[in-house]
Formats: sequence, structure tokens, C-alpha cells
Amino acid sequence: MAAPERKLYLGGRIRRLRRELGLNQSAMAAEIGISPSYLNHLERNQRPVTAQVLLRLAEIYNVELRTFAADGPDGTGVDQLAEIFADPMFADLGIPRYELLEVADNAPSVADAVSRLYAAMVERRQHPVGGAPDETSLITPESWVRDYIQAQRNHFPDIEEAAETLSGALGDPGGAFEALRRRLKEGFGVEARIVPPELLDFASQSYDLHRKRLMLSALLRHESRIFGAAYQLALFELAPLLNRLIEAAGAPDAPTRRLLHMSLANYAAGAIMMPYGRFLAAAEKQRYDVDRLCALFSASVEQVSHRLTTLGRASARGIPFFMLRVDAAGNISKRFAGESFPFSRFGGTCPRWNLHAAFQTPGRVATQIVETPDGARFFTIGRTVERAVRLDPRESSQLAIGLGCDVRHAPNIVYADGLDLAKPLVTPIGPACTICPRIRCPQRAAAPAGRTLAVRETEKTISPYPFLGG
Repeated sequence: MAAPERKLYLGGRIRRLRRELGLNQSAMAAEIGISPSYLNHLERNQRPVTAQVLLRLAEIYNVELRTFAADGPDGTGVDQLAEIFADPMFADLGIPRYELLEVADNAPSVADAVSRLYAAMVERRQHPVGGAPDETSLITPESWVRDYIQAQRNHFPDIEEAAETLSGALGDPGGAFEALRRRLKEGFGVEARIVPPELLDFASQSYDLHRKRLMLSALLRHESRIFGAAYQLALFELAPLLNRLIEAAGAPDAPTRRLLHMSLANYAAGAIMMPYGRFLAAAEKQRYDVDRLCALFSASVEQVSHRLTTLGRASARGIPFFMLRVDAAGNISKRFAGESFPFSRFGGTCPRWNLHAAFQTPGRVATQIVETPDGARFFTIGRTVERAVRLDPRESSQLAIGLGCDVRHAPNIVYADGLDLAKPLVTPIGPACTICPRIRCPQRAAAPAGRTLAVRETEKTISPYPFLGG
């Protein structure tokens, strides 16, 4: 006898999607071809979502069905809520995981509000201020922009289309810098110059509005010069589009709007250097070999890695990668995700992930299959890169880039060749140590919040923080 089909109650995720799109129930219902009352029932989990509705959501709103219907919600999920409520100020509440799951699934707006409040609290702890400021001012521009970009799944179709058209007009990609320089000069009267770094003080590039001169530091490598010129061209050529996207985003203040403007222009620069159609075709042909893609598009490892996280076009999707950039101290300075991002938001990365070991073997690619506590497995790639500009030769210029994706995509990636994917060697990892449920972890660096320590005077364990399970 066949097992009954599992019913999907995805009300929270549909409500979150509708909110991100800025639609009311009547508008979304009309677009997917159902009645507003039926949509209301779906959002309240009073009706299961049918296959027909899921297909309409995928068709109209560029929804990835596997991710949308997965057990874990988008946005502020149960792991992120667990990380927040692991804070010592909540230690006496003992909130069970099933309650956090109910909030994440059934009240996603409340979960997002809790996350925003906690982020503001963390920022205030780190930068105390006098008086009683507006709490919204404690949401940093960086965190707001990061969350906004992730809410768009790190893909901006309008920018992609405009950048692809512009890239085609530039001509030969092999002479990208000269083509960009010529476009700036002929189209906007701007002269691009390579100048000594002393003229730029602490900047890697600067645009002189009065002289109409783009100055690029002589310390920049060739691919960074190309990116810098593409960034400036995007600010000119795509100005109406970028302004429209910024206005629609509704950033809370001027600093956040400026950072979003810069972030979207950076996105456009990468799309101009690596236009979507050609880049995806090359990535699939080269089986996501980063070095070959660097050579084909005159781009750096970091630029290509970042671009790989943006391949979310509905009609032509690439592998949904996530990306991290960390320094030797473990500080995360960049993170993007095409679909899921299985790491802590408020903490660092798990020390068992070999991204940290990349600093011991500079330039080499290290692969690893990791498993998160919920059983999800990811194929990951770690390697070092050099900073775009190195001002002091005595300082380290190395950063580490981590790329990853669901392990099911590994056969399509050249770096997985030779691995036994049927019986892989898997490394269990976790989120921040304070919320990681793994009991037998030799690298635990902090006591788990809400767990009872199992310390005995007669026994010393490998982990300094043994605790009871359950």
C-alpha cells in the first residue's frame, strides 16, 4: 500500500514572499489565478499548498521549488532564532526548539522583527551611545543592505539584462579595460588614468567630478582595474535603473541608501565583466573551474566566486552557491548566497570547516563535504586570495574564500572529481558554538546555551564543555 502524500503547509513562506514583493492578497491571488479567500486560507495554514499553486509561484515569481518547499523556512529560520535566544539574557526562559520552529514557520514577520531587534541590541552593545536614540538607527547600513540583497536571493534581473546589453556593446572581452576606458571617454567625457597610490591616500580608486577623471591606483591588479572601470561606467550608464531600484528598496536613511547604491553598482560591474549568458555557458562547460573562468573573463578568483552566487535567472539557473570571505582571525567580511546559507549570522564559522586551514596552504584548493546538524550536506571549496590593494608590504595580504553548494550538485563541479560521492567522507559542522547541538565536538570553544553541563571532577573530557543531550 502506497504511503499517503505529505501535505505541505507553507503559509509563512507564502506570506513572506508576498511581503517581499510588496503585494496585497488580492494582487497575488489574481496573479497566480486563485481567489483572495483561498490565498488567505493558504497563508493561515488552513489549507495545504497544491502542486498547481507551487508551479504558479515558481513560474510567476522565480521561486525555486525545492528550496521553497523544504523543511527549513527562508529568512529568519529556526537556527537563527536559536542563536538569538542562546544569548545569556534569555537563559532562564528555556525556550524549546519546537516553539522557535512554530514562530519561524507561522509568524515569519515576527521572526524577522526579533532578528532586527537583536541585531540592533548587538550593535548597541558594541558601540554604546548616550541618551535614548532612535532604535532603528542601531540597524547598521551593512546589515540592512546584506539582508535586502539576500531577500532578493542575490539576483537582480533588471541589472542583469542591462549589463548584458552594455557588455555586448563593449566588444572584445579580451581588451576589456581599453573598451571600458573608451566607453567612458566617448560616452561621458571621462578620462580613466592609472595613478601613483600616493595621490589617492587610502582609496583604491576615485572619481574627480570637476575634472571628469577616474583615477585608479597603480597598486591594483589588471582585473581590479577592469572592475573599477566597469563600476564607474555602471554608475553612469545604469543610473536611472539603479536609482529606481534604490527607491523601491526603501532604505531607512541616507548612509544605507549610499551603501546600497554602491553594492548594486558593484553587482552591475561584475555582470558587465561576466555577462550572464556567456558566463553561465562557460561555467557549465568548464564545470565551474574558477581558474579557467578567471582566465576567460579577465577576472579575479574573488570576482568569479561572487559572480557564481548570482546565477538565479528563472529561465537559466546555475548551481546555487554560497560564498564567504574571511581573514586569518576568522572575521567574515563578505557573505552571499544564491539559495541557502547554512552558517551563523551573529557568530563566525565552525572551526571544523577547512576554510580556516586554507591559510596553511596558500593558493591550493581544499575540498570538503560538511553536514549541518539538520542533516543537510554541502560540498565546499576553500582557497586563499590576495587583497585587491596591499599598502604595507609587512602586513599579510591574504584572505580566504569559501564556496559551497548542496552536495547533490557536486558531480557537476570539477573539484569533486575523484571523490567517492556515494560513500563520502563527511565532516560534521555546526553554527556558533553557543547553539551547536553536537555533544562530542573536540573543537567546541564555548558552553552551549540552555544545556546542562556534565562536568565531573573525576573525569576530564576532550571538550572543555561536556553537556547533557536532549
